[in-house]
Amino acid sequence: MARTNVIGKEGEQAACEYLIGKGYTVRDTNWRLGHLEIDIVAQEPKANLLHIVEVKTRKSIEHFDPMEAINRKKINNLVNAANGYIQYYQLPMYVQYDVMILVGQSPDFKIHYIPNAFQSSLRTIR
Repeated sequence: MARTNVIGKEGEQAACEYLIGKGYTVRDTNWRLGHLEIDIVAQEPKANLLHIVEVKTRKSIEHFDPMEAINRKKINNLVNAANGYIQYYQLPMYVQYDVMILVGQSPDFKIHYIPNAFQSSLRTIR
């Protein structure tokens, strides 16, 4: 596995641990619908809210802003994947799109959690 893939997987694992530490339930990781993928699907306890979490892991942001990777195409893909997820599992839930940026190396990542990082008019169907 390429070193960038290893860092990405380590970042996703750290992101899951962070969410679990905040009391969230991690429902799925790396959930796929065709070519679309959701890094983390999480839920707060007793909440009717599904968190679709995009994780960006970088050793350094000195020459790169990880938020630049969250472009219009990525947002559309996440919305379409989330729609597929809620339809597949028939979840009558609202959806929130979050971004987690991890900088550094495992196990000492600096984590930036951005809840509700962008909006979509998508709401689940019953």
